Amino acid sequence: MAQPPSVPLHVQRLIPYSPGKPIEEVKRELGLTDVIKLASNENPLGPSPRALAAMQAAAAHVGLYPDGSCYSLVQALARHWDVPTEYLIAGNGSDEIIHFLGLAYLRPGDEVLSCEPTFVRYQSAAILNQAEYIAPPLRDFRYDLAAMAERLSPRTRMVFIANPNNPTGTIVAAAEMRRFLDLVPESAIVVVDEAYCEYATSPDYPQTWPYVREGRNVVVLRTFSKIYALAGLRVGYGIARPEIIAALHQVREPFNVSSLAQAAAMASLEDREQVERSRRTNREGLVQLTAGFARLGLRWVPSQANFILVDVGRPCVPVFQALLRRGVIVRTGDIFGLPTWLRVTVGTAAENERFLGALSAALADERIAATA
Repeated sequence: MAQPPSVPLHVQRLIPYSPGKPIEEVKRELGLTDVIKLASNENPLGPSPRALAAMQAAAAHVGLYPDGSCYSLVQALARHWDVPTEYLIAGNGSDEIIHFLGLAYLRPGDEVLSCEPTFVRYQSAAILNQAEYIAPPLRDFRYDLAAMAERLSPRTRMVFIANPNNPTGTIVAAAEMRRFLDLVPESAIVVVDEAYCEYATSPDYPQTWPYVREGRNVVVLRTFSKIYALAGLRVGYGIARPEIIAALHQVREPFNVSSLAQAAAMASLEDREQVERSRRTNREGLVQLTAGFARLGLRWVPSQANFILVDVGRPCVPVFQALLRRGVIVRTGDIFGLPTWLRVTVGTAAENERFLGALSAALADERIAATA
């Protein structure tokens, strides 16, 4: 039998993305019938009824290819943002636009700058395009823009800032964002990934579209996966100068956003009440969870997103496994370099209470306590 061709060394460096465990997998493995998932930062309220109705109507036409230009969706986004259409591009999730950016702008020997831990796809974009990934550690769980500024160089081609950051839920404030952008050379693109921005309540959270309007090389990424609860459809978008958007279209695959996703996204934009319900549920859930952590004597990182980091004070994997046995899926912090932490998605009030009860029981388990 013939041997397959060798895989290039830079591709061998890639680590496949590891998502949160699916509910059905946990049911099969542990013989459970009732499992909740608080691992993947999904919206517990689900999509807007308008989005569901729009998908049902669009389903009759799935025998046809979708509109490759996403014309109607881009028009709706332009109205929503009050921006010209040539400043917008839709993607199969905002992470596809990260991929486009790497293809369009990164060359071997370039430098990509971020902080760690953060969203893994930034490093992947660098590796896939044989660029060097430079990522100083977070400081107090926040992006260390001062350390990043020190690493700027003529080779810096792309900078990624997740705001709010995943997995910490912290933000870069408006004043420090502007100070940092003023230091970035014009030869670099700054990508501000705002997947969780609709959940942020801090008055210091920055508005980034004005930087694009100023003519800066800034790309703003947004998604319909989080507050709009369309994670299963994979649809996101980017906002940038027309010259950058044009370059991204050059590397875009044809028909990259499905017709169902386009229809649901347009309908979701119209349902502002659903967005506000999701914000309210998230705010109340964060209060509920942090109160529970305080009762358990645990520390946490204040979050501006729809998830929260909590330090369980011992190796997190045994606690994660104990939660699984109780039908609760969360995310371990060891994959982010945080070996005693769990990342927990904010659920409904009932889901949050179930998690806190399961966590209390897990931490009281003598076998787990022995690992502390």
